[in-house]
Amino acid sequence: MKLAISGKGGVGKTTLTALLAQVYADAGRDVLAVDADPAPCLAGALGFPPDLRAHLRPIAEMDALIEERTGAKPGTVGGFFTLNPRVDDLPERFSATHRGVRLLEMGSVDLGGSGCICPESAMLKTLFTHLLFRQDDVLILDMYAGVEHLGRATVDFVDAMIVVVEPTRRSLGTAAQIKKLAADIGLTRLWLVGNKVRDEEEAAFLAAETPGLPLLGTLPADLAVQEADRRGLAVYDFVPALRQSAERMAATLSAEIERR
Repeated sequence: MKLAISGKGGVGKTTLTALLAQVYADAGRDVLAVDADPAPCLAGALGFPPDLRAHLRPIAEMDALIEERTGAKPGTVGGFFTLNPRVDDLPERFSATHRGVRLLEMGSVDLGGSGCICPESAMLKTLFTHLLFRQDDVLILDMYAGVEHLGRATVDFVDAMIVVVEPTRRSLGTAAQIKKLAADIGLTRLWLVGNKVRDEEEAAFLAAETPGLPLLGTLPADLAVQEADRRGLAVYDFVPALRQSAERMAATLSAEIERR
């Protein structure tokens, strides 16, 4: 199962990614979490200790590796380079594992459908599209804002996108834009997740005003999320209410995706 977590910056994409990754890992599934945000912070949300974080380096910043695999220096625009470089060994070589979750940091590269034609973009697109997994394996991508970076090359491999929102009309407006952009690149299987939901009234608001996206579930507003971040602890352990909500969402996703 391969999931992309999207949404406007600050809505809680990374929190949800960390929760779902740990839920699936604790269920005994092999999980690869990919931090595709230009400012990676998924390691912190997962509670990776400092020594493991020190081993992580965004693949997009490995100039020598990119040149070796594509035949061109990073930053090259135009010219000749390999569009399908070898990538099968990268997750094993450059990931770190903590509590059953393997984490890979991608770094900042435009992955848009009409984005840059450069060696680093070619290599990361190939990595996204050619990661092969067993049926029970789980890949979760923590994307940065919007869906423009989900180019046509990735559509066939993502089973679903989850759009994270807050219970406001402005946030739902962003979700509607994401839905349209996703449709433009052929991605139609999307779910909505409400984060920072304070009460049943806000949950009902999301259910009533969703822009045509099924509501997968909600995560309650809880100041303990910020405290977990300050302490460097995994939100999965520190905020039981969020963990329980994520467990229900994970069960729904597995049932909906894997039965098709």
